[in-house]
Amino acid sequence: MSAQSDLVHMFNGIPFSTRASIELLQSLDSFEVRADDLLLASYPKSGTHWLTEILKHLYHSQQAANGGKSMTLTTSIEFGDPFKFEELKNLPSLRLIPTHLNYRMLPVQFKTKKCKMIYIIRNPKDTAVSFYHYYRENANLPKIKKWATFLEMFMKGEVVCGSWWHHILSWEEHMNDDNVLILYYESMKKDLLKSIEQICNFLGISVTDQQMREISRRSSFKEMKEEAQRENPAPDHTVCVLTSNRQLVFRKGTVGDWKNYFTSEQNKHFEEQFRSRMNSSELAKSIIYES
Repeated sequence: MSAQSDLVHMFNGIPFSTRASIELLQSLDSFEVRADDLLLASYPKSGTHWLTEILKHLYHSQQAANGGKSMTLTTSIEFGDPFKFEELKNLPSLRLIPTHLNYRMLPVQFKTKKCKMIYIIRNPKDTAVSFYHYYRENANLPKIKKWATFLEMFMKGEVVCGSWWHHILSWEEHMNDDNVLILYYESMKKDLLKSIEQICNFLGISVTDQQMREISRRSSFKEMKEEAQRENPAPDHTVCVLTSNRQLVFRKGTVGDWKNYFTSEQNKHFEEQFRSRMNSSELAKSIIYES
């Protein structure tokens, strides 16, 4: 954590970008949550933006067909300073609020008000590869040039948002809560329409079969990446709080890319760590590593 350490600081033993101020992290429990807030949670580089686009299409389609609520997408709850909470207070409902916080760090009202929460999981090997490229190309994160260096940091929980293992396990404690839906990135890639149906059932969203098929088409990773490349956003447009580079946010989106990066020795070491840390995890049993 030495290189460009001014870009990262520690809070409760977890590395965070300095764009998430200590003052805000300390005041998370003061955030005024609404019962109809929808929380979209994940470890970084697990498909957050992809899932956000699906939800935007779903709510837009429902509103067009049935006059339902519109959706207001916010920035991640943990980024900024405490004044950010005042800005969020002025936004209309329904608010879709993304976060990379583990479950234990969530503002307490999300739990007491039993807000709907969707947590998306991606296999940790592909997550590590995607996160590595995100670090390399992102001016707001320390420069880590070597894959081997980054992989060791990832396994030790020394990257921003901390340990993948701890993050997953914190959410696993609530996997059976009625207000929590767990999704898997790889399953969504395999059958996006089925995942969209699952989301609709969880959120009580009513759209036609034809609308679902159209949303599935428009929400394919290929379609989203091409749209991002076609767009010419204003310089201050930000699709991610740590970068405005759309091509970095939608980099590759494949399943199994890790095989192009992990050496046999690295893979062996990773598997040993995985077995040691996730042996009793029910969520880990459903993770897919190849397409």
